[in-house]
Amino acid sequence: MNIVILTGAGISAESGLGTFRDAGGLWTRYPLEDVATPEGFARNPVLVHDFYNERRRLCREARPNAAHEALARLDAEWRGGLLLVTQNVDDLHERAGSRRLLHMHGELLKRLCAACGARGEAPGDLSTASECPDCGAPALRPDVVWFGEIPYHMEEIAAALADADLFVSIGTSGEVYPAAGFAREAGFAGARTLELNLEASGARFDEAREGPATILVPAWVEELLSAQS
Repeated sequence: MNIVILTGAGISAESGLGTFRDAGGLWTRYPLEDVATPEGFARNPVLVHDFYNERRRLCREARPNAAHEALARLDAEWRGGLLLVTQNVDDLHERAGSRRLLHMHGELLKRLCAACGARGEAPGDLSTASECPDCGAPALRPDVVWFGEIPYHMEEIAAALADADLFVSIGTSGEVYPAAGFAREAGFAGARTLELNLEASGARFDEAREGPATILVPAWVEELLSAQS
């Protein structure tokens, strides 16, 4: 059986990384158009760098939770096809041990050169003076996909959805496209669809389970691996 899993901010919330909707969280202190768009970066790169430097520090302080660890176990033990697609830019899936993984919105701990397109590890904080190690231009930005930009790995994701027997959405609102359409794409291709979320998103799934990711995900993984044995 081929499984495609989509994770969103809800899976990292229990590790202390807030979602867009958390009252008083980091995102609520900044308008999205100022810190999560190419236009915002062009207007005020200092503000954007400060914002992502803070997010980077929070990311490094966070630790994978039981949901991340359960998905890493599934990655290691599932004998069928598996692809974990995350909308998150943190590295908690990697630190938990997941390997069959794609970051569709980029990675917070990496940098992108706006001048030459080179990518690499972010050297701590970034600023308008940070020079690209490849071309020397002071044109580094966070390697994250902002609103209005095309997500990464879309061809690989589409191919996996077309071949999926089971699609599982974990901790995502299902409101932001193209990820919001993944369940429908998988369903059209014949896959069963399952949502694991703190509250049902309202999107159409064959089955929805409500509760914290740290409870739902380990239980689902155990159920799946027990059936495989």
